[in-house]
Amino acid sequence: MWTAENRPRYNRDTLRYPSDLTEQEWLLIAPLIPPAKRGGRKREVAVREIVNGLMYVLSTGCQWRYVPKDLPPKSTLHGYMMRWNGDGTLKKMQHTLYMACREQIGREASPTACVIDSQSVKSAEKGGPISIRKATMRAKKSAARSGI
Repeated sequence: MWTAENRPRYNRDTLRYPSDLTEQEWLLIAPLIPPAKRGGRKREVAVREIVNGLMYVLSTGCQWRYVPKDLPPKSTLHGYMMRWNGDGTLKKMQHTLYMACREQIGREASPTACVIDSQSVKSAEKGGPISIRKATMRAKKSAARSGI
């Protein structure tokens, strides 16, 4: 809720981009980032900048070639996104921030209830998986086509 007390907490005017991580957010997810690979060269790009670049792409929906020049190169961002998506790092980050947001507003970290709307119930009553099976069945051969 936007109140006088909450408004400063959500103000992102001091950040370079609204999608950049605040210091509190960075402190939450920094331990989740895997260390650099052993051997080879050292990382030349700050990991926080990589996360800020990924957050920019994900929040704006821009194409990789339109990533601003003050963020890491698009090839670097794409490489880290593919690597972190494959090993589950992005899911861990999202889950950690999600739990922190829930605790910040005074709720339990993981929800204990769910909501099912009437539309979901109606589609399940009609036989959900049974109707899907028809679409995956083989087509019948027509008698006219076989030349009989």
